[in-house]
Amino acid sequence: MLRRIPVIPTIVVMIAIGIMVRLGFWQIDRMHQKEALLVHYAAASQFPPLELERLPSDPRSLLYRRVSFTCHRLDGGSDLAGRNSRGEVGWAHSANCATIAPDQTSPNGSKVAEIDVVIGWAKDLKSDTWRGGVITGTVAPGAGEAIRIIADPPLAGLEANARPDPKDLPNNHWSYAIQWFLFAATALVIYGLALRKRLPG
Repeated sequence: MLRRIPVIPTIVVMIAIGIMVRLGFWQIDRMHQKEALLVHYAAASQFPPLELERLPSDPRSLLYRRVSFTCHRLDGGSDLAGRNSRGEVGWAHSANCATIAPDQTSPNGSKVAEIDVVIGWAKDLKSDTWRGGVITGTVAPGAGEAIRIIADPPLAGLEANARPDPKDLPNNHWSYAIQWFLFAATALVIYGLALRKRLPG
């Protein structure tokens, strides 16, 4: 009977199943890492505001930390759909503050860094009347690896934007792990049924 089992296809299927199982355990490891990260973010959100003179080389190390700094110059801004502190849908008004220097000097010698600051929320679009000043707020994830700061208290007579909450970050790694384990089990069952049909009774 063993002679009739196709060796190469069996090896290929077993390797594929092993990879799927390994990916499942990798997702479990990722789940534990995300849980530890969420605990860190939750603790950082309770710290007193940190006065910034410059950004660290890894600005994302400040995520969910309250910070305070001075925006000396504005380089434009934008309005995006957002929610206020009561969960109402409207417009989050943001400004690009060119103010805080990173730890590392850029190739052209400039030490000015731009930070996206959500200065507040409004039900409708409003003309921007804010021209810079002292900002206190919470560091939140931005686009890609960037950060943004949600001003709290809000500025320019706007309402408070929804405060960043690390609980809003998805932690779907457990469901991904289950999927990989199910893929492995399904592949094993299907291959077992194929072998059963192939082999004489």
